[in-house]
Amino acid sequence: MANLIAITDFSAPELDAYARLSEVQLRRFYEPDTGLFIAESPKVIERALNAGYEPVSMLVEEKHVTGEAKELVARVGEIPVHVSQPEVLTKLTGFQLTRGALCLMRRRHLPSLEEICAGASRIAVLENVVNPTNVGAIFRSAAALYMDAVVLTSPCSDPLYRRAARVSMGTVFQVPWTYCDSRTVPVARLQEMGFKTAAMALCSDSVNIDDPNLMAEEKLAVILGTEGEGLAEETIAACDYKVCIPMSHGVDSLNVAAASAIAFWQVRKQQGSMG
Repeated sequence: MANLIAITDFSAPELDAYARLSEVQLRRFYEPDTGLFIAESPKVIERALNAGYEPVSMLVEEKHVTGEAKELVARVGEIPVHVSQPEVLTKLTGFQLTRGALCLMRRRHLPSLEEICAGASRIAVLENVVNPTNVGAIFRSAAALYMDAVVLTSPCSDPLYRRAARVSMGTVFQVPWTYCDSRTVPVARLQEMGFKTAAMALCSDSVNIDDPNLMAEEKLAVILGTEGEGLAEETIAACDYKVCIPMSHGVDSLNVAAASAIAFWQVRKQQGSMG
């Protein structure tokens, strides 16, 4: 039975996660063990639950308890479900809830790079992509366009940050992912696991994204760089391919999220192209 709790005291410690703790503080809440994160919107919460993430509490607009969040409230068992009107929730959280629901959830231990890559034929690797909107959009493209996993360097924005997860439409819970313990892509480790590495970079010797040799590779890592400076020079130099997307009107680059969607579609494994 749902444990519905009306919000009457803004200072209640149970509401700290929603009102007074930053996402960085939540991430470190149980250090050295895994921390917490907040999933926003019924769709994102549903996909997190489906992926096995453990809910701790919920914050729900009253009308959604019997509306869009009804099934979620029923699924989370006896955890606290804090309920109030939208104006109260906006005052509490500082923003308007997307479709009226937030869920505080426990993080899980991340797999190793080798575990993530085992059995994968197409992976996306992000180097220092710090904008959570871009990270979320890349995950959504990765899920839709046949990427088996996503690897992030340590400075990348956290895929479980509220905005990244929301922009991804919860696909951060569907695509396997992990961090590598470096600021630049561990190209040599990927190559040791049998991956050909493709740096998305505009160089004099770059091949087009539809290069037949590139598309024919059995195992391919598509490497995308930060929004401003792109990939590190050492990363580009170490890769097997330098790859560009042909463009017109003097445009030399696309937003990293847009470029990822084009690249993922083009290099997808052909047996998945009709899926």
